[in-house]
Amino acid sequence: MRALWKGSISFGLVHIPVKLYSASQEKEFKFVMLHKKDLSQIRYARICKVEDKEVPWDEIVKGYEYQPGEYVILTEEDLKNANLEKSKSIEILHFINEDEIDTIYYTKPYFLEPEKNAGNPYTLLLEALKKSKKVGIAKFVLHNREHLAVIKPYGNAIILMELRYEEELRNSKDLNIPVKEKTSAQELSIALKLIDHLTAKFKPSEYTDTYTDEIKEMIEKKAKGKKVHPKGQEVKPSKIHDIMSLLKASLDEESPKKTKKQKRAS
Repeated sequence: MRALWKGSISFGLVHIPVKLYSASQEKEFKFVMLHKKDLSQIRYARICKVEDKEVPWDEIVKGYEYQPGEYVILTEEDLKNANLEKSKSIEILHFINEDEIDTIYYTKPYFLEPEKNAGNPYTLLLEALKKSKKVGIAKFVLHNREHLAVIKPYGNAIILMELRYEEELRNSKDLNIPVKEKTSAQELSIALKLIDHLTAKFKPSEYTDTYTDEIKEMIEKKAKGKKVHPKGQEVKPSKIHDIMSLLKASLDEESPKKTKKQKRAS
């Protein structure tokens, strides 16, 4: 893995030199834009609005429009010098109970690896977090932006979980959520039984992206000139008056989500 950032975890007067690595990877198809007529690739050009011609990367700079038509050019060195301490520090501001953080705030995980000769303070922080059952709320600068994060143990390592700022969340009050709808005690009872019926231990390895596998299968068929037929059936919304019968029918059938191991255990 390639380190995305180097700096220090700071709490109080303690500074632990670390490297930051992405702890996740996106699994997605990389489609190429093609000209329908001849299947030649489409490229995107960087066109100068004044000269109306393409500009090479080495002639492109970052600029901020501080007033209409007026720009200030900023280099990577300028962005780093805006605050030398912040650009090289993951500053832990507070320690809190993790269950105080709603999951809506979490965005992306990163691994923190100690630099050479920083193993002892790194392990000390790791063990202290485990013993206290607390997580650190921290701030750090990455990609020219200050981020909020959680510092927490993950096995024998420390991870940094990037958080959203509260101002980045949209207000659910803008949604048209029914407030006067009522459910019957019988409906609620059956719904709770269905939840209990589908309850299982969380095992991340059992959940895979099967849709991507199906896309690959379709690509292989098309590449061989085979005809591709629709798979499955489009899901239709349940009829409101059928909710009770659908709940009862769901209880009568065995959960398709259970693995063979879970079936044997039950």
